[in-house]
Amino acid sequence: MNSNDFRKLFKTVGPAVLPVIHVTDKAQAERNVRIVIGEGAAGCFLINHDFGVDRFLPIITHVRERFPALWMGVNFLAVTGKDAFPVLGDFQRKGICVDGYWADDARIDERRGADDQIEARGIAVARAASGWTGLYTGGTCFKKQREVAPQHYEYSASLATSFMDAVCTSGVATGHAADGTKIDTFRRGLGDHAMTLASGITPENASSYMDQVDGFMVATGINADGDFYNISAPKLARLIRLTREHGARS
Repeated sequence: MNSNDFRKLFKTVGPAVLPVIHVTDKAQAERNVRIVIGEGAAGCFLINHDFGVDRFLPIITHVRERFPALWMGVNFLAVTGKDAFPVLGDFQRKGICVDGYWADDARIDERRGADDQIEARGIAVARAASGWTGLYTGGTCFKKQREVAPQHYEYSASLATSFMDAVCTSGVATGHAADGTKIDTFRRGLGDHAMTLASGITPENASSYMDQVDGFMVATGINADGDFYNISAPKLARLIRLTREHGARS
């Protein structure tokens, strides 16, 4: 998927703002989704940061039932697409629409050639077999995964374009902004392929990424002060306003 198609999907001319909700229970997830909708975000991602997938699935179902028109993606923490896509396919067959999947690790291996991406190809096979038809953005040179040397960022990004709709990268840890040089390098490797960024985005620093990045998957930068779980509506509103202003100037 190229950058223009990604932005058209979310009906935005600037980067799409996709808040990430660290879910704790159904009521907390629903409360935060209402903020996402109220402030006009393009959609959101739900993530099970504190518990396993089995406890997470009923929360996903609950949010979908409450908000049938919401663009909703999920991240199954520490699970690759090989295990996630069968779950997503099962959801789809049951009529539970999950619009996007974000993997922390897309299993891109810069130590191998383009025709030797064994794990990434296995994930692609699982995706095809699942029948799931949503958007896939996969972590590449991503926080808390196997460390990749900066000289391999461009090649890694280029490899990733064959395996996902939007390539996702990050800073060194949750809440840490990505180095601008890394983002520039990724953009060279990606060409016009869509890119998402998933750590350290705030209303204060977002403008430095807007020319390169197509989607902001943001949590701590828009959460209430000192609160890992709940979105601040004013912070989210400010970030969305800035992306729209940037898009209008582009």
